[in-house]
Amino acid sequence: MLTTVEPTELYQIIYTDHPDPFAVRGAHPVDILGQPGISVRAYLPGSAQAFLIEIQGSTETRHPMELIHPYGFFEALMPGRTFPFAYRLERIDGQGMHHEFLDSYSFRPTVSSYDLYLLGEGKNYRVFENLGAHRITVEGVEGIRFAVWAPSAKSVSVIGGFNNWDRRWHAMRRLDCGVWEIFVPGIADGEMYKYQIKTHQDYLLDKTDPFAFRTQVAPRTASIVHQLGRYHWKDSEWMTARPKRDLRTAPMSIYEVHLGSWRRIHDNESNPPVYRSLTYLEMTEKLVPYVKEMGYTHVELLPVMEHPFEGSWGYQVTGYYAPSSRFGTPEDLMALIDSFHQVGIGVILDWVPAHFPKDPNALGRFDGTAVYEHLDPRQGEHQDWGTYIFNFGRHEVSNFLIGNALFWLECYHADGLRVDAISSMLYLDYSRQPGEWVPNRYGGNENLEGIEFLKELNEMTRQYHPGAIMIAEESTAWPSVTRPVHLGGLGFDFKWNMGWMHDTLAYMSKNPIYRRYHHGQLTFSIWYAFSENFILPLSHDEVVHLKKSLIAKMPGDWWQQFANLRLLLGYQYAHPGKKLLFMGGEIGQWKEWNHDADIDWFLLDYPTHAGVQRLVKELNRLYQAEPALWEIDNLNSGFEWVDLHNADVSVIAFIRKGQHAENTLLFVCNFTPEVRSDYRVGVDQPGGYHEIFNTDSEMFGGSNVGNRGRVEAEPIPTHGRTHALNLTLPPLAMVVFKRERV
Repeated sequence: MLTTVEPTELYQIIYTDHPDPFAVRGAHPVDILGQPGISVRAYLPGSAQAFLIEIQGSTETRHPMELIHPYGFFEALMPGRTFPFAYRLERIDGQGMHHEFLDSYSFRPTVSSYDLYLLGEGKNYRVFENLGAHRITVEGVEGIRFAVWAPSAKSVSVIGGFNNWDRRWHAMRRLDCGVWEIFVPGIADGEMYKYQIKTHQDYLLDKTDPFAFRTQVAPRTASIVHQLGRYHWKDSEWMTARPKRDLRTAPMSIYEVHLGSWRRIHDNESNPPVYRSLTYLEMTEKLVPYVKEMGYTHVELLPVMEHPFEGSWGYQVTGYYAPSSRFGTPEDLMALIDSFHQVGIGVILDWVPAHFPKDPNALGRFDGTAVYEHLDPRQGEHQDWGTYIFNFGRHEVSNFLIGNALFWLECYHADGLRVDAISSMLYLDYSRQPGEWVPNRYGGNENLEGIEFLKELNEMTRQYHPGAIMIAEESTAWPSVTRPVHLGGLGFDFKWNMGWMHDTLAYMSKNPIYRRYHHGQLTFSIWYAFSENFILPLSHDEVVHLKKSLIAKMPGDWWQQFANLRLLLGYQYAHPGKKLLFMGGEIGQWKEWNHDADIDWFLLDYPTHAGVQRLVKELNRLYQAEPALWEIDNLNSGFEWVDLHNADVSVIAFIRKGQHAENTLLFVCNFTPEVRSDYRVGVDQPGGYHEIFNTDSEMFGGSNVGNRGRVEAEPIPTHGRTHALNLTLPPLAMVVFKRERV
């Protein structure tokens, strides 16, 4: 038996130990009995016979291949042949069936050296076009290029239905930077696949593709070959205008939604019928018109990236480039976002770069070593959440994440990302005791790599997608979160005002009798309200885990609870900062949010709950109609106290200003259930003042106490101002006044 294969390499191929199977398999120049020629080698497990089909123009010649190892390794020696050499392979399996195909090992590498160089430098911001499964054409042949980063692997194979999930068929070649690649002709969209990674300890790991655009529905974990770019967007007008928008000086009212539990329906096609979530396409018919009707400018979706555990709400991501298949296809999600854009509503996606779960099919210990995470658990594990922490200092990891952010903004037309758990990325000792964390090189607790990652993230999103917004969920006093990077900040556009949320809810939960002793909780937020560009959230985190729903937090009897909720929502819209409300809050849902059940929509049959919904709708209308609430929202010149010291009666009064004096609004809030008659509030100008909003209106379920729509200023110096309004303050309510134009 004449063969050109070294026995050592032959066994490395058979046992998938070879770091470069392309050096052995495929066509190679060889010396055949002193003459130049070509050896074609093929590893075809389970084959009884194999043939080489030589292609010379329109002529094809079939040559038998010699079995040189009983496990299915074949070779054909072709003396006198030179490159280029075109061929196909044919094999006959144990049942006598013939299979003809192009040899993956006859194709050159399909990932460029320059792209690999950029990946190693952490500057390949379109890495999602290089790694993963992509349909390409090589030498006139169409197929799928598979590429994965696994720098410490002994070998990597792509496995799937196309090769009977057998790692021996498509062992990949190792390229620079630890990337493994292979081109497989003839694979159709919809094929399932995984990467089987062999570690240097000879363990086999079956991994979901980190760059897969689509995966199976959990609990199944295979990746699915799926090409993007087929959806025909209809939001060109929206996308053209997006770079010109400055939301710092525009209204921004956000409806926060968990897609799996917003609304559920009985699926009568199932046997027995099941109670299921809406699909992406069903949400275009129900969620989009609802958000539009309610008057929101934006919707924020809890993470739509693939996640196996429903109870994580999407915050433990296993498929960073794949939208959750539980709701439909990638194109279905695109249709949902497109539908929002067509009615003028922006879409923000929650995004989780701080940590990832330990599911064995996902990123953790990806090639048997700590690839995406730190090895040291003091740096690489979140003890509270049972997850791994990304190694932000590794170029390929930061590239994976920044590329992912750009991917959602580009491929899915997302208008912004709300970045989760920023605090855990800024501090090395986040939620750790002494001795449980590793100081930085200067001995401090700042995560220097995490900080640099966030700065680069925000700079790149601004460079590649101007007009898209980056929002930080950051709960500490870290300075300059929304200051530009070149001015020493982190570069975010907005930051959640967690202090306002916690203080205000703590204040509102107290019995009004005792609120006078906690007046500072209500007013303190103004002292830092303009230090950042803030969003005021009443978020999902506050209505779950035994924290009670918003209305259940409110003290008093049934009537007072609803009045308190209306007052809370009114005060949120009056306070400087953009607005965010989690679903269910707009109807006064009593029970805590449950990700396995939908909102109690039946409550809208009750007038009090329907009144809360009307209140939110009218607050959104007022908010967008009045420039004083957003034109200079982020400047302290847009806010002025009238009276912040009246703790004894728990009343505050303040004005909001726009760029023009005639748009000034006066807000007066009464945080007690007492009606306060003849209550004087100072104003600067004489004339009539319209009562343009009252949370105690009967249309919202209130007692309809107020000022009959109008009040005349009196020349009585009050609160350091020349005139005063003599008001009737409704109980547990906010009233808003605007001076009549002369």
